[in-house]
Order: sequence, then structure tokens, then C-alpha cells
Amino acid sequence: MPAKADVVVVNKIDSAAPADLAQVVANVERVNPRARIVRAASPVTLGEGPTLAGKRVLVIEDGPTITHGGMPFGAGTVAARHDGAAEIIDPRPYAVGSIAATYARYPGIGAALPAMGYGDEQLAELGATVCASACDVVVIGTPMDLARLVDLGHPSRRVSYELRESGSPTLKDILDPLAQRWAAAP
Repeated sequence: MPAKADVVVVNKIDSAAPADLAQVVANVERVNPRARIVRAASPVTLGEGPTLAGKRVLVIEDGPTITHGGMPFGAGTVAARHDGAAEIIDPRPYAVGSIAATYARYPGIGAALPAMGYGDEQLAELGATVCASACDVVVIGTPMDLARLVDLGHPSRRVSYELRESGSPTLKDILDPLAQRWAAAP
């Protein structure tokens, strides 16, 4: 809760609209003027694999992000668009079992395949959905390397991202003095 936070990280400054970022910072400053604000970006990086340029790409996104998180897409879609995918394949017509049920429960999901759970049955349904999809390459935008768990039936590339602070203060600037004080305490 920002009203009680000592530090607020305002992330995705590389992809959010400047007016939206300014509004978030203004809201934090209004609700908690003592909070230190760390600004950061989360650039996406594609792992090794086939080019996406001009290809039909199926994107698997982190399930919670695009279901109850309410986002229509995530890091995988951002990476696929950035790398020149000709088309992002809509996996809904190919969805089976619990994957189809997820689309019914969360109709706001865009053209992305949610990775839901990781039990054997759901992994099999995820694999069947991917294998049936008419794509050239699969982009895995989840923290888990799904290609290790399920046969995707298509070449794939994995997406990662990291926090990159911008300006000052950084988390290190804030945490180092605290760590030194705690280390010196009896």
C-alpha cells in the first residue's frame, strides 16, 4: 500500500505513456510524500532461436498476468512485436480442456495463450493447444521454460526481462545504508 511504503518502485517507464507515469508519481507523492520513488524500466530480451521477423507467432504469456491481472498481453507479445512478427496467432480456436475454460472465464484475454498451472493434465492441454496452432514460432513469455516441460511442436524462443533502474535514487542507494546499520547492530 503506497500510503505506508518507504519506497515505491515505478516500473515500465520505458513503455508507459509519459502522462501516465507523471500521474502515477503524482499520486504516490500525494498519498505518501515521504516515500522515496525509484524509477525503473523492464526491457524484454528474446533468447536464442529462430527469427520472428515475418513469421506467424504464437505467444504464451504468464497466466495470472493476462487472466485475473487483467492485461490483454504481456512480455511475450511485446517481444514478438518488437522482433517483427508478421502475425500474432490467436490460439482460442485451438484451445482444449482447461485452456478453453480459461478463455471462457476471462473473455478479455487477447491473442495470447495463458500458461495456467503446471499439473500434468494442464501441461498436456497446453501442449495440445500449441501443437494445433497454425504458427511458425512459439514465444514463451512466462517465467517457467515451458519447452522443458512440454512438447510445443514448433520452434520456440523464450523471453526474459530485468529491472533497470533509471536515475536516482536506486534500490542500492536506499538499501545499502540500512544493511550497514543492521550489520552494525548488536
